[in-house]
Amino acid sequence: MPVPWFFLSLALGRNPVVLSLERVVGPQDTARCSPGLSCHLWDGDVLCLPGSLVSAPGPMLVPTRLQAELVLRCYKETDCDLCVRVAVHLAVHGYWEEPEDEEKFGIAEDPEIEEPRNASLQAHVVLSFQAYPTARCVLLEVQVPAALVQPGQSVGSVVFDCFEAALGAEVRIWSYTQPRYQKELNLTQQLPALPGLNVSADGDDVRLVLDVPEEMRFGLSLYWNQVPGPAKPWWHRNLTGPQTITLNHTDLVPCLCIQVWPLEPDSVRTSICPFREDPRAHRNLWRAARLQLLPPRAWRLDAPCSLPAEATLCWQAPDGGPCQPLVPPLPRENVTVNKALEFPLLKGHPNICVQVSTWEKQELQECLWADSLGPLKDDMLLVETRGPQDNRSLCALESSGCTPLLSRASTRAARLGGPLLQDVQSGQCLQLWDDDLGALWACPMEKYIHRRWALVWLACLLLVAVLFLLLLLKKNHVKGWLRLLKQDVRAGAAARSRAALLLYSADDAGFERLVGALASALFQLPLRVAVDLWSRRELSAQGPLAWFHAQRRQTLQEGGVVVLLFSPGAVALCREWLQDATSAAGAHGPHDAFAASLSCLLPDFLQGRAPGRYVGAYFDRLLSPDAVPALFRSVPVFSLPSQLPDFLGTLQGPAAPRPWRLAERAEQVSRALQPALDSCFRAPGTGRGMGPEAENRT
Repeated sequence: MPVPWFFLSLALGRNPVVLSLERVVGPQDTARCSPGLSCHLWDGDVLCLPGSLVSAPGPMLVPTRLQAELVLRCYKETDCDLCVRVAVHLAVHGYWEEPEDEEKFGIAEDPEIEEPRNASLQAHVVLSFQAYPTARCVLLEVQVPAALVQPGQSVGSVVFDCFEAALGAEVRIWSYTQPRYQKELNLTQQLPALPGLNVSADGDDVRLVLDVPEEMRFGLSLYWNQVPGPAKPWWHRNLTGPQTITLNHTDLVPCLCIQVWPLEPDSVRTSICPFREDPRAHRNLWRAARLQLLPPRAWRLDAPCSLPAEATLCWQAPDGGPCQPLVPPLPRENVTVNKALEFPLLKGHPNICVQVSTWEKQELQECLWADSLGPLKDDMLLVETRGPQDNRSLCALESSGCTPLLSRASTRAARLGGPLLQDVQSGQCLQLWDDDLGALWACPMEKYIHRRWALVWLACLLLVAVLFLLLLLKKNHVKGWLRLLKQDVRAGAAARSRAALLLYSADDAGFERLVGALASALFQLPLRVAVDLWSRRELSAQGPLAWFHAQRRQTLQEGGVVVLLFSPGAVALCREWLQDATSAAGAHGPHDAFAASLSCLLPDFLQGRAPGRYVGAYFDRLLSPDAVPALFRSVPVFSLPSQLPDFLGTLQGPAAPRPWRLAERAEQVSRALQPALDSCFRAPGTGRGMGPEAENRT
């Protein structure tokens, strides 16, 4: 596998000699030898069979030493493999044997025997290479001229380019001759390891950890590797290692790649794409994909990466049902992102949409021409199929399938089959597509819809006329019915109005009549009023405290308001409670809900929970504004009847009517209160007077 040059430079260190690895161009193995020698590399690999040791008949050329160095085998400028170059040093070993007869009797040497001793030497040298999972053996043929044949002397070396290996691998190299005259040489070397690029998840983030030497400066770029098309840069920095880069998981797409290079002249850039199989990246890619309109009938799928998807046209009916694919007759087409595509249509139509889907499910759908051609139309799409011998058939595309026009099915297309066939023959339908296999027709349905609606309108007019006659005949009954309806509407409005709970101190009978008049007037607004005057039986059965708790909880749960009606007696009671709650609790009658409620009201005011839930009020001639205890002024306090409009507006809340209408209602309530107010002040022996005097007497 090609090893990135940047990672080679990281793995091999910062030594400038090591970083400038020699490059071997081309995929072919080669051999060269030192001056004076001739060598030849046999084609193809040979079997790695060293064989047994044999005796040498005379001087032989044998390997004496092995050397290995790293080089780069490059197929292109940026496509290189790590390769091991092997140098084999050779020497002449052994001597020619002298015949015993020559030494003993002094016989002269035969010239034919002397000739081999002065001839050149030839050897077949085998190089065996192992680096898991690779094993190779090559055969080098080396020849030494006679002038260099000196027993025991080195004659030079032969260099082989080269054995491919991976970073971090352990390589083993053997060398021997065939036949083998001595024990084979061997060399073991550990290649440097590739620095780590670790991709890990940290919650919603993704961490890229690049293990680079501390002082090494390098460039880092993140880009979208679009196919086809040039890479689109996304992020670039010049950094000093090591570094940790944090990405949001929403930024991941399958074609997001990392490009790194040393900040040196003429450095080679290397790219890695670690997210090609990441499920999150594929989900993000579909979220980022967009269909774009390219007039007149072209479209383009914009996405940062290529998508393994198909696209087809479909027909979208205005009733909101599923888009019906037009396959057949139009075939599916593989999607090429960021490239304009056009379907073979004669005319455009707003109901024609594009579906982009994978083999698993539909991912995208857009009715691309709706903006230029208007909204969806209630047209019927007819599919014409053409067979041999000019055999044609027409069916209408509906949600249930393609319905033959002249069939007995209970669908709209079947009922209008004959008229639709006449529309096609008379040219009233728009032809969208046409070829030898069939055609597509869009037939307007407006005239059939108008005809149907005309009958509906006629039936409605007849029904209205009949109802009018019945009203004339039953006029008195209708008046009674309208009266009952009006009462029901008022009752319904009252049921939907806001709730109000009135709390007061029963100072005397005159004041109770005044409170009853106010409650009755508020009930006519309408407001749903709760007051102990109207609930004596429940008060006796439950007790004042339990009754108040139930009414207060229901009123506040329904968004209502609690109204505190201050009187001289109520003010005095509040002061007693503020001074000594225990002594005040039993000093009042069994039906006094106001006295019972103080134990619940005061905590709300003391803890700041009262605004929006409570409202205060007092009557003009019974109490002065300063008499209301300061604790209760944290909520609005109104004087009645002078501030009735504001009081009513606060009670009715968001549903309050307009100011002129509110003034009319305040006038009605004021008129209802006036008799009770006059009676209250004329009553003898009440012990109450106007404002300050009444306050002083209490």
